[in-house]
Amino acid sequence: MRTRQPIPSEIWVLVCAAFLIALGYGLVAPILPQFARSFDVGVVLASAIVTVFALVRLIFAPAGGALVAKFGERRIYLIGLFIVAVSSALSGLAPDYWTLMAFRGLGGIGSVMFTVSSMGLLVRLSPPAQRGHTSSLYGTAFLLGNILGPTLGSLLQGFGMRIPFFIYAAAVLVAALVVTVFLRGGAGGRPLEDDARAEKMTLAEALGLPYYRALLLTAFAHGWSNFGVRIALLPLMAASVPAIGEAAAGLALTLFALGNAVTQQATGRLIDQRGRRPFLVLGLAISAAATAPFGWLDTLPWFLVLATLAGVGAAFIAPASQALLADLIGSNRNGGQALSTYSMATDLGSIAGTLLAGTIAQLVGFGWAFAATALVMIAAAMPWFLVKRKTP
Repeated sequence: MRTRQPIPSEIWVLVCAAFLIALGYGLVAPILPQFARSFDVGVVLASAIVTVFALVRLIFAPAGGALVAKFGERRIYLIGLFIVAVSSALSGLAPDYWTLMAFRGLGGIGSVMFTVSSMGLLVRLSPPAQRGHTSSLYGTAFLLGNILGPTLGSLLQGFGMRIPFFIYAAAVLVAALVVTVFLRGGAGGRPLEDDARAEKMTLAEALGLPYYRALLLTAFAHGWSNFGVRIALLPLMAASVPAIGEAAAGLALTLFALGNAVTQQATGRLIDQRGRRPFLVLGLAISAAATAPFGWLDTLPWFLVLATLAGVGAAFIAPASQALLADLIGSNRNGGQALSTYSMATDLGSIAGTLLAGTIAQLVGFGWAFAATALVMIAAAMPWFLVKRKTP
């Protein structure tokens, strides 16, 4: 009987840090668009406060990959967390919309630094036979933080919309402390001379793989739907529909995260046992089905049910994507360019989704904006029917 290899302790350190980061982010995400609107701006500009974060991530991603290659994953991870903490605290002090936008942009630089470096650490540290499982553990930690964050945020409503930014900053600093203390030595440190000569996956090599190209399209659609439209438009839709109400936005995001977290308890191991591709297609299909009617069924029960179902779909997409990305790069190669380009695809989707869907919502309504998002998810599923069934 084959014994399952234990999860490395370094993975658990990253999981704990991810939970703390997500807990703080979960406080901020539901109120961010409304906070922007408190400066007397419209839907498009309120959505753009999410977009600028992703835009800066997109622009800085290649530099982030280069910094990881030069200084190592752990160092860049910690610097990125420090920048996010400072940015969050400054956002809570912002006196006007444009200052808030500038501070959110600063946070995007830190965010892409710790995102790319954490992906690199997961690729290096995850046992090949458990890449789906470790990706699910890491993703679940983020989701649990996102579940508890909005709940705690609702208890802080009486203190105003600025307090969550300061709590987010504190949570990120605690996460940085956890990593500093418990993640010392081993993989992810500053590369040595031998590491510099080690084999690297070039971007040209990655783009030559049909699986990688399909992954980029999936990342774009995932970013459009779950990091763009869901964060930027869901709270605005809730606030604009009397039958739903502004307070339901945090609950819907919590149910999305809960559906995702519960489902990921099974998806990680299924992905390891059955392969990546089938679950990527399934996740995109579920996400499209949950998103298409989202803006039309404007009653509170449907609003909450569809948000939960969308979380179930996302639970297949994220771990399967990250496991396949690790398969393509391998544990002993530097995949900085491939990782940063994958991150860029997600951020490009977030930007496009926020701006285009936000414009559609402002011109013809939220129903059409969410329907367009569903079409993007369906389009991203098509390439998976064209690639070979056996992963390279």
